[in-house]
Formats: sequence, structure tokens, C-alpha cells
Amino acid sequence: MEFVGEEIDYTFVIQKVLVLLFCVGLSWKMIIYMCNLLNIEKDPIRVLITGAAGNIGYAIAPMIARGMMLGPDQPMILHLLDIEPASSSLEAVKMELQDSAFPLLKGVIATTDVVEACKDVNIAIMIGGFPRIAGMERKDVMSKNVVIYKAQASALERYASEDCKVLVVANPANTNALVLKEFAPSIPEENITCLTRLDHNRALAQLADKLSVPVSSVKNVIIWGNHSSTQYPDTNHATVSTKSGDRPIKELATDHNWLKNEFITEVQQRGAAILRARKQSSALSAASAACDHIRDWFLGTPKGTWVSMGVCSDGSYGIPPGLVYSFPVICEKGSWKIVQGLSIDAFSREKMDDSARELAEEKDLAYSCLNA
Repeated sequence: MEFVGEEIDYTFVIQKVLVLLFCVGLSWKMIIYMCNLLNIEKDPIRVLITGAAGNIGYAIAPMIARGMMLGPDQPMILHLLDIEPASSSLEAVKMELQDSAFPLLKGVIATTDVVEACKDVNIAIMIGGFPRIAGMERKDVMSKNVVIYKAQASALERYASEDCKVLVVANPANTNALVLKEFAPSIPEENITCLTRLDHNRALAQLADKLSVPVSSVKNVIIWGNHSSTQYPDTNHATVSTKSGDRPIKELATDHNWLKNEFITEVQQRGAAILRARKQSSALSAASAACDHIRDWFLGTPKGTWVSMGVCSDGSYGIPPGLVYSFPVICEKGSWKIVQGLSIDAFSREKMDDSARELAEEKDLAYSCLNA
């Protein structure tokens, strides 16, 4: 039997294929368009770095520009401030940032004018300050820094963005932050913090080394108090992540005498040890810690984890309200809150109160300088 097939209309088939291809192409363009809408580049955040020509400023600027502080998709404009004698070095930092061609860096302002530096900034990282040098009394250092932070606070008060968040790095960090808070009253006090994350990171590193575990597995140490030799690195609530779950540090570190003595001293004196070895104070680690501080503040702390930040005391844990004191905090959506309900033993209570007393003395000294 012989079958005779119908003649195929190739013109009709070609037309159908072309229509189908057109629809596929149009759909693909619509998908790309929608994806582009969802990935619109964010507005740049303006970040002020004071003391930008110094060692910490030189270390932190490229970290920020590379996205280590605000994330890999957040563009920024850097405002670099330093004193007139450092203007040449400041300009060199600007040139190097430009030459690095960081995709996220949308502009660099390098200036010795505090008003220009503070204009519309969203984040202020206060690294500049007067360091204590040989022969100087504590009050001499305090009086110089009070003048610096009073002037910079006034500029931030008038010219910074309404939601400006401030991190004070320069020592005495807690009391410098207190002075800044005093003279920038329109900046919410919860937006003014100081750096104790460096001490927090040092504590994590010391514990990881002692236990021979990755530093990323250690969490929830606490730095209580002042960024000074009275700070109290607390391991009572710290844990190590293991295959069987989180285990308390005090369970894994059987040498409890080390935890109560050498460990605390090592963290307290780590900055001095680096100064002796390097002949200069910590720069790289301070810059990295400042990035950690701001990143967690803006993007949030990992679930189940807290970090140490110097913040204005609300009376938690019996610390006098108004002092800028380091507490354990958790961060979410650009805000922080002090971790509540932690048990405090007698040993910890004494250490925490010692640091609070020192901060109260610093506060009185700073106010006496202001009134001089």
C-alpha cells in the first residue's frame, strides 16, 4: 500500500518559528529588565576618616574602599581629614586610593578643613587625636583631646547627615566619645560609640591559640569597661563551636588559673606589647577591628553571637548611666542593644566596677579640662 503525504508549507513553519523566537527574545529582555530593577546600584554612603594620613587611616581606607566594612555592593565616598602639617601625606593617600581603581569608591575628598570633611557624612570614624608622649601628664593629654573632640563634635553637629553614626578610635576612646556626645547633642547618643572590638578580637585570638581551634569557632567573649588596662575580658559566657555543638570555654580550657590571670593580662597589655615590638602602636589590627565594628553595626551580628562595643550606659549591669562603657551587644538593622540577663560572678563584678571607676575619673578630668 502506498501512502501519499501532504505537502509541507515551509513558509508557514518559518513564520511560526520566527514568532516563537521573537516571543522568547522579548521575554528574555523583560527578565533582564526586571533583574536590573532589582539590582539598582545603591546611593553612595559618605564615610569620614579623621587622622586619615596616619597609620590606622592608611590601613583602613583601602579596606573600606574594597567593601570590607559596608559590603560588596555598597558604594561610598571617602572624606579624609587631617591636620595641616599632614596635608601632603593626606593628598598622597587620596592619590593611592584613586590609583587603586576600587569599583565601589565613587569619590575621595581630602581636606584639612573640618567643616568640608563633615559635610553630609553618614559615618564618622574618629581616628585623629593627640597621643600621649613621654613626660606628658594624663591631664595634659586629656586637655588636648577635649579641644580636638569638642571642635569635631561641633562640626558633626552642624554639617553631618541626620543619621550619622560615629565610631571613636583615638584614645582615650571612651572619654573622647563622651566629649563628642556632649558637644553634638542632636546626634542620638546611641549613634556615638567607641572601639573595643580590637580588644574583643584579641581575646578571641588568644583563646583560639590556647585551644588550638580556628578563631572563627570562638564566640561570645565580652570586653567590659574601658579601652585601657582596666578593661575586663570575660570568658564566662564564651563558647567554641564543635561537631557536637557549642561548648563553653571554661569546659575546654581546663587551666582556669590561666583564664583568670594570664589571659586577662595578655589581652589588656597586647597593645603595649605591639608598641614595644613595632615601635609604633597597633594600626592594621585597629583598622580591621574598626571595619568589623561598623560592618556588624550596619549589617547585623550573626544569630546567636554578640560583640563588644563601647556605648552609652543605660544602667545595665549596675554601670552608672551616661558613661561610655564596653558592653556585649547584638546588632540588627543599623541598631544595637545590650545583651541582658547574663550572670555576673563576684570576680567579674569587681573587675567591671574597677573599670567603671576609672571611666568616672576620666569623665571628671575631661569636664575639668572643659571648664578650665
